[in-house]
Parts: sequence; structure tokens; C-alpha cells
Amino acid sequence: MEKHGVRLGSLVGAVFGLVFVLVNAAGLPGALALRALAVVAFAAVVAALARSTTESPAPTAGAIRTYWLCVLAEVLAIPVGAQVLTGLDEPDLVLCWVVLVVGVHFLPFARAFRAPVFTPLGLALVLLAMVGAVGVLADLDDAQLWTAVGAGFVLLAFAAYGALRRPVAPA
Repeated sequence: MEKHGVRLGSLVGAVFGLVFVLVNAAGLPGALALRALAVVAFAAVVAALARSTTESPAPTAGAIRTYWLCVLAEVLAIPVGAQVLTGLDEPDLVLCWVVLVVGVHFLPFARAFRAPVFTPLGLALVLLAMVGAVGVLADLDDAQLWTAVGAGFVLLAFAAYGALRRPVAPA
């Protein structure tokens, strides 16, 4: 057993959550407060990780393969989808597309890493992306930015959950 898998996953989620908020909050009402809240949440996750004793089994070769395949698919899907949406004169849907792809990429992790928490994380991001896309298509102001900021806070919340999760006794 090793604890680095949970710690690394939570740290990566927290970093990307913070970046989603910091980059996309500009121009939104309360941008400074949103950014400050994200920084505080990030710091709390890092502090929790520093104290964490949560352990997880080392990932299997299959889990690592799944991880890299999902990341590769994500890295390819994001710019291709962005180019298609821009070509369709729907550039405001690009952030929703990014959130959708990030959400979908988490879904195979639940089984591969035997970590069911990835399913609600992935589904929350997929749902957020869909709601955001409806908002964009309905011409709601800044719907794409709110979607991305919301995704950042979802990632931060799940990172906090991972950092605060209690160790599970081996079966």
C-alpha cells in the first residue's frame, strides 16, 4: 500500500481546479472573491494532503494504461472539438466542451483504479458542461465562464474529499 496515489490525484485535481477558476473568473461579477475562495480551497487541500495518512493500493499496469489512454484522448479531443466548434461559429461552447471532455475522461478511472469517487466527479462535470452549453445556446451572459469556474470548484471539492478521506482497512 502507498499513499502517494491518493495524494497525487488530489493535488492534480486541486491544481486544475484552481487554474479553471483563476483563468476563467476574469470579467465575472465577484471575480476577486471567486479567485480568493479558490486559492483558500486550494491551500486547504494542500494542508490536508500534508497531514494525510490515506493509503491506496499501487495502481495496476492496466490502470496506468487506462490513465494514459484517457489523457491522450483528452489531449486530442479538446483542440479538435474546439476547432470544430469555432468552425461552426460557436466559440462560446469551447469551454463547455473542455469541461465535458474532462468529465468524460474521469469515468473510466472509477473501474481502472477501483475508486468509485471518479464516477460522481465525472458525471458532475458532464452535467455541468451540458447545463453550461444550454446556457450558452440560450445566450445567457457568461454561461461558458460560469461553467468553467463551476468546474474548477467541483475539482477542488473532489480534491478536498480525496485529501480528507479516511484510510480504509485492507480487505
